[in-house]
Amino acid sequence: MSNYVDHVRITAKAGNGGNGSTSFHREKYVMNGGPDGGDGGKGGDIVFLADENSHTLLDFRYKTKYTADNGADGASNLCNGKNGEDLLIKVPVGTVILDDETGKVLADMDLPGEKRVLLKGGKGGWGNRHFATPTRQAPNFAKPGIKTQVRTLRMELKTIADVGLIGYPNVGKSSILSVVTSARPKVGNYHFTTLTPNLGIVRRFGKDIVLADIPGLIEGAADGAGLGHDFLRHVERTRLLLHVVDISGSEGRDPIDDLDRINTELDHYGKLSELPQIIVCNKTDLPGAEENLKRMKALGEGMGCPVFAVSAATHQGFEELLDETARILETLPPILHYQEEADDIDEIRPDDTFEIVMDGPVFEVVGPGMERLIDSVNFDDIDSTNWFHRMLRKLGVIDALREKGAKEGSTVRIAEMEFDFVE
Repeated sequence: MSNYVDHVRITAKAGNGGNGSTSFHREKYVMNGGPDGGDGGKGGDIVFLADENSHTLLDFRYKTKYTADNGADGASNLCNGKNGEDLLIKVPVGTVILDDETGKVLADMDLPGEKRVLLKGGKGGWGNRHFATPTRQAPNFAKPGIKTQVRTLRMELKTIADVGLIGYPNVGKSSILSVVTSARPKVGNYHFTTLTPNLGIVRRFGKDIVLADIPGLIEGAADGAGLGHDFLRHVERTRLLLHVVDISGSEGRDPIDDLDRINTELDHYGKLSELPQIIVCNKTDLPGAEENLKRMKALGEGMGCPVFAVSAATHQGFEELLDETARILETLPPILHYQEEADDIDEIRPDDTFEIVMDGPVFEVVGPGMERLIDSVNFDDIDSTNWFHRMLRKLGVIDALREKGAKEGSTVRIAEMEFDFVE
């Protein structure tokens, strides 16, 4: 189990945008060169790739922090900064990526080779050449690059298979998978031989059917007992369940009780018991199977579930089972794709985003737009300071302060800067 990891948390951060440059053209015999500050480069994106060669999230247990390159700052002579390189993160096919804070599904990487940009790098800031006007020909300020946020992401690997083999440990699921497909799972006569989902493919009526031998569970799995959620998360995508029971009762359990208890666990975990089932009665070659099989067929008829008697040891009964499996699959919707939810946390908010909060007698204007505005200003330069005041009026900050109760001489704070309010 230690080498198979199917749920992890990581932190990821796209690259910051590079800062714009404040620079003026310098050349021999040219006394008053104009502004020539270049723009900052864009920060690198965080890109996820669904990799067919990856089968576990184990690597993310050892490396949990991922950061893309920042964009380079602009330079003089209209030189723009270099864009930061994107960071490619490979995950197994079937990985669902969620925002850990909100629980929103950001991406379902269920297609081999699929690439998704989940975190976008910050835009580069403008150089001072963008701020030149006929009346302000030498702007001594530029815009900083957009800074990105650190995000905590939760990744869950959910097996992609048409059919899931479920049941108590040691009922013969792995043996059945090895009989009907070319898969060679570990088989042993002890509980929890299977500690990871094993996949196999069987071709029926010209179509491939993917079967998954899901790790066995015990009563209380929905609450985490036994393999608990490590089992149940792999059932969520399957379209059809082959519910395997030891019909001989060779381990001293009643197969009817086994069936009921497993379905109870499925029902506790997101109503998975509503998935269509075929009851597969294994070990029919052992003593005691015949009487139990009669009881199981009567129960299956009442449940509306077909019942098939098979023996993995003698390879009997599987042709009819596979034919029925293929027939039912034809009537079912495709494999579950987790619907992605709108995510606006990483969207760069416009520069007019702000709110005013009171810190005692101080009127504080907060918001990333305001912080970027402050970073753009050179308070030693009169033109830059005047531009800052005009932007405050244009963005509605002055009116908002007045509505909040600010009067002449009131203290206003933006980022780490404090000012006196002037009407």
